[in-house]
Amino acid sequence: MKNLVLSSITAFAGTSGLVFGTMPAASALNWNWNYSGTGITASGTFITNNTPNDSGFYLITGITGIRNGETILGLQPPGTPIPGNEPFAVDNLISLNTQQLTGDGFGYFTSGGNYSSPFFASFLPIPGYLEVFSAPPFIAGFENLGTEDSELPISFSATIISVPEPTSIVSLLAIGTLGVTLTLKGNKLYKIN
Repeated sequence: MKNLVLSSITAFAGTSGLVFGTMPAASALNWNWNYSGTGITASGTFITNNTPNDSGFYLITGITGIRNGETILGLQPPGTPIPGNEPFAVDNLISLNTQQLTGDGFGYFTSGGNYSSPFFASFLPIPGYLEVFSAPPFIAGFENLGTEDSELPISFSATIISVPEPTSIVSLLAIGTLGVTLTLKGNKLYKIN
């Protein structure tokens, strides 16, 4: 009887966390991404939130990688344009849908002081991805591309590589199951002896 009470308490503790939502949930997803085009090679990882918006897009909150040998140092803040591509603000959204980027795309800066913004160009005769590249000196306005700047077609791809698992929930379920199993076996052995 003592074992039955102990297993009941263990099972209640494990399931109450699930029912009352006291267990922490996964808060981020990790992605691999890459794109390439004429004279362009870029790849790395993203960190996004774990819940897509109503259109299926996740917010990119972190980035690492390399573009043409330069280390990617960070993201352009959402709602702002990369220097030299004003007034086109980035939204830093990514999706698993066929169209993985929005028309606003994401922006980042590199160790060479350059900025890039890949985006989905729905306005093209055959919609596809483009990358705006901006290098110093920066001249405000997208119509003022310097000789070092470009807007070129790219092939873009991104995939989720890991979904952090809320291990505390799994652990509690395992403990609860183990407790019930041991108690039932203990009661069975007790009755036999």
